Formats: sequence, structure tokens, C-alpha cells
Amino acid sequence: MTVSMTESAAAFTDQFGRSKRKLRISVTDRCNFKCVYCMPEHPEWMKKHQILSFEALFQFCQFMVQRGIQHIRITGGEPLMRQGVVHFIAELQQLRKFGLQQISMTTNGHYLKKYAQELKLAGLDNINVSLDSVDAAGFYQLTQKQLSPVLEGIQAALAVGLPLKINSVLIQGQNHEQIIPLVQWAKNLGVPLRFIEFMPLDGDRHWTTAHVVSEQQILDTLASKFNVQAIQEQSRSPARQYLVDGHPIGIISTITHAFCGECDRVRLTAQGEFYNCLFATQGLALKTDIEQLQTHMDVLPNELAQKLEAYIWNKKAGFHAIQAQQTHRKISMHMIGG
Repeated sequence: MTVSMTESAAAFTDQFGRSKRKLRISVTDRCNFKCVYCMPEHPEWMKKHQILSFEALFQFCQFMVQRGIQHIRITGGEPLMRQGVVHFIAELQQLRKFGLQQISMTTNGHYLKKYAQELKLAGLDNINVSLDSVDAAGFYQLTQKQLSPVLEGIQAALAVGLPLKINSVLIQGQNHEQIIPLVQWAKNLGVPLRFIEFMPLDGDRHWTTAHVVSEQQILDTLASKFNVQAIQEQSRSPARQYLVDGHPIGIISTITHAFCGECDRVRLTAQGEFYNCLFATQGLALKTDIEQLQTHMDVLPNELAQKLEAYIWNKKAGFHAIQAQQTHRKISMHMIGG
């Protein structure tokens, strides 16, 4: 892949004045875990011919970086299940000259021990690992996989100097009792931890508000064991930040305390469906446009930019505005990458 230098255009902006600086790319819908908040019981995987090539994805990334994207996050499914993803990350380094500032990945950690060194050498800036329990039996119940490879992967990432955060989705009645053990484990290891409220993106759509462990419940549980302090100056992260006995803990409370007012994210699935919001009921089919970028650079970028400009402009105010419409979609978390 080669790139040529052109002047960057203004960032895409929605009707509420939110500029889009972060692009999340799902490189595969496949995953070796069966987390109930993400994966349906009987998933129907995308066929290989339906998935965008890394060459096409690179062209789209260049197109988007030249239009204001500063942070690209690689997601899945499980991104380390797709052959060539490490090379793709290395290729993305070329886009730093256009303004790309950060390349990240979200993973379940199962293959991280194998790839940690390669990811670091490829230029990955940081990695988020999903870990919903530090109890081996509870972890298996949630994922149908063993805990030990994930813990070994986390240690491998830390050993090569790959900055790391832990993401934990809490579900009432399944792992809500893991709040304190997870914090103690994260404190001992010295890694930031973020709790995430269970969102209605589960594969089989069994989600109800009764399953949500709210931000306030999390804080009340933490306060029973630790000293909890809110950080007054918050970042643009979706997580509200706290110090728990001096250790950084974040809470992403989409359901009870949504962060949508400053959302700067857009998303692309492996088969080229573009979403202006994690909860958008309608995506934009871009596979053909993206695949033709390389051969139609004289005309297509302007046409694609116009499509995206109109679609992004119409982004809703946020999660609660979309939920109020009482409309649903078939896409679940394993296809859009969270």
C-alpha cells in the first residue's frame, strides 16, 4: 500500500455540532467466545467474500483520516482471529503523516500472548482487553472459555510495554459480585479498569433494564470497600473517571448516565456497513464505494464524502433518543465491535 500527500478536509460533523475524530473498524464478526451480551447462541458468520479486504480498509482509513479522523480502533468480533491484522496495523502507520494520532485495538485477550510483541512492533499504541470476571468458573460460564490464556495475554502485553486497559461488562445476576474482585485485581496489577453498563446489543435480544448494574450501584459497592473520589476534570472518554484508593477506575454508563452529548465516534463493520452511532437503527452500505476508492480516486472521494456528510449530519442526539423510537435492528455487538 502506498499513500500520497493531499490536503486534509474538515472533519465530519453532526447536527449537534459533534465533530467525528474516532473511527472504529470491525475487521471480523467472528469470535471464539460466547459472551451473552455480545454473541447470539447460533451466529451466522459473514462469508469471506462479504468482508472488506485490508487493502480496501486501508484506503477508507486514509480517506477518513484526511477528513478529520485522529484515532482508529480495530475491533471485531475478535480482531486477532483475522489473519493479517498485525500487518494492517503496521500499514496504518503511514497515515500518521495525515494526522492520525492513535491506533488502538479491543480484544478478548485469548490470543494476546501470541501477538503482543508483534502488535507492539507494528506500532499499536494501546489495547483494551475485555475481562468480565477474575473467577475461573464464573469466567467460563460467561464466555465458554478458560480464564488463564487471557491473564497470560495481559501479562505478555504489559511485559512488552503495550499500554493496556481492562473493560468489564456487568450483568445483574451473572457477574455483579465481581466488582470488588476486579478492582482488587486491577489495583494489584496496576492497570486501569472500566466498568460498562450492560447495553441492548446482545445477540439474542434478551436484554432488559433489570439486567443493568447501574453506575450508582457500582459506586455504592465500591464505597463499601474503598475510598472513592470523582475526578473533576473529565476527558472526552465515554467513561466517567474515579480514583478508587488512588487507582483509576472508569464507568461507562450508557443506560443510566449517557455520555452521548460529546460523542465523536463513527463505526464501520467488516462488510462495509457504516454506522454514525453504536445504536443506530440504520447503517449506510459502503462496501462497493470503499472497494472502488483505489480505482476511482478522481471522482469517488467527493461522492463518498457527500454520502457520509449527509448520513453523519443526521446522527441522533444519543441512546435515549433512539430508544424512544422503539425501533430495532438485527445487528448485534459481535458485528459492530462495541
